[in-house]
Amino acid sequence: MAKRGRKTAKRPSRGSERGRQVEPVGLRIVGGKFRGRKLAYGGDLGVRPMKDRTREAIYNLIGPPVRGMLAIDLFAGTGAMALEALSRGAVRAVLIERHLPTARVIRENMATLEVADRCELLTADAFRWAAGPPPSGDEPWLVFCCPPYDFFVNRLDDMLALIGSMLDAAPPRSAVVVESDDRFDHALLPQPEAWDNRRYFPALVSLYWKP
Repeated sequence: MAKRGRKTAKRPSRGSERGRQVEPVGLRIVGGKFRGRKLAYGGDLGVRPMKDRTREAIYNLIGPPVRGMLAIDLFAGTGAMALEALSRGAVRAVLIERHLPTARVIRENMATLEVADRCELLTADAFRWAAGPPPSGDEPWLVFCCPPYDFFVNRLDDMLALIGSMLDAAPPRSAVVVESDDRFDHALLPQPEAWDNRRYFPALVSLYWKP
């Protein structure tokens, strides 16, 4: 309990965290061709890169089908999820990141791994992008929907619509990964019984395979 007269600090909202810096953390590719290669992350609190061990656990769930897929990262951050997919055999990737300084970090990571020719980096809003024409090609999709956790509170309807639109548009044999914290009830997902739900504290991760 705080002592009388002492003010307790309020935790900043996700929006106010954008641009604030913390000491950069270690970030690396955890499997595949580029295993062990380091990725840039400048310490922006608005990015929240997924922990290496959580990313590895998710890819263990996905398994070998990642080979030959199109990776789509709706809230790309550092680009680690999509770049991990390329390392493990995905043929190409679409990365969406509306924050320009963060997009520059993604471009740096693409250059470091020499995969820029297999990536399409869009500085766009994921919600608007999903309302447009889907990516060309016949490959199954591997979709990552790992937004700021506050979106599942402040933009819940938008998030559910986004996830639903990706499920509808994805070709057969596609996979969709949704990451949130425990403020989101994953029973609200479309076809909730069809998702594989896992906890990797503080993350809740759900995986859906489209028949």
